[in-house]
Amino acid sequence: MKTVLRVVAYVVLLAGALVFGHRFIDAYAKRADAAARRYDAIDQQSSARDALSTPTAPGETNDTSPAVATNGPGAGSITNVAVTITNNASLETAATNATAPAETSGPSPAITAPPPLGLSAAITLAAVVGLALLLAQDLSRFVAERIHQSLHDDEGKVMGNPEYEQAEQVWANGDYLEAIRLFREFLAKNPRQVHVALRIAEIYEKDLSNNLAAALEYEEILKHKLDPERWGWAAIHLCNLYNRIGQPAKAEALLRRIVDEYGETAAAAKARERLTAIESESQPQPAAQPSQPSSIAVSSPATDTGPKLPPGFRPKKRRG
Repeated sequence: MKTVLRVVAYVVLLAGALVFGHRFIDAYAKRADAAARRYDAIDQQSSARDALSTPTAPGETNDTSPAVATNGPGAGSITNVAVTITNNASLETAATNATAPAETSGPSPAITAPPPLGLSAAITLAAVVGLALLLAQDLSRFVAERIHQSLHDDEGKVMGNPEYEQAEQVWANGDYLEAIRLFREFLAKNPRQVHVALRIAEIYEKDLSNNLAAALEYEEILKHKLDPERWGWAAIHLCNLYNRIGQPAKAEALLRRIVDEYGETAAAAKARERLTAIESESQPQPAAQPSQPSSIAVSSPATDTGPKLPPGFRPKKRRG
């Protein structure tokens, strides 16, 4: 993925996570607040019912005003019953006012439907997962590059390994086959050191002039997981070797693979140029037009059998 596309993906996923995450938190808070209000309303209704269901003892009143004097037996009991009825009516009115605040202050907020949570939660989760995948990929690539830099110097050579240095010394002494053997032993112990395989291919190509063996080494190198640019240029070099050993079909197939799989690299641009040249060479050339015969007839020179005469003289006719 290109750097610009990765940056755009980061921005979009981060914005989606923030926006829909905020919506999810807000909807969850509103739903929790609605549930709390509903619970409070139910609690108030239960308290009101308990107050209404509590019986009042005979003779107990909440009225502190003096009793009205009446004449006749039983007047006191009539007064107590009236006061009890008044007290119960007051309790019922208070319970009604406590349990029905919606009649005076508008619709109850508990009845309002809370906002949906599923869509916001799903989009937030998808954005977070996408961010995690992108971050993990970039982090793994960064760690791989750091490890590669720690194992190799600027020229890609393995640093500070005595076995590798010994093989290089043998090569410097001119014993190329022994150097290849030592490099192979080192590569067997360190299979990730791709530079050693490149070094073997280089010795086959430049020092031993064995292009076929060098091509076989490059084929093994391309089986490793390399950086796209490094893989592409190794493949371009293998195409050159294929052309040298008379295998142009393999070279063309590998060029097309570079373009298809690593189209964003500089090696792919080079591969496109070579494919264009191959296609132009494979196109049939127009046939040459046959030359038109001249309209002026060229007379064949007369065969002179007699002696040559000066200009203006004709040979004399013989009489039979």
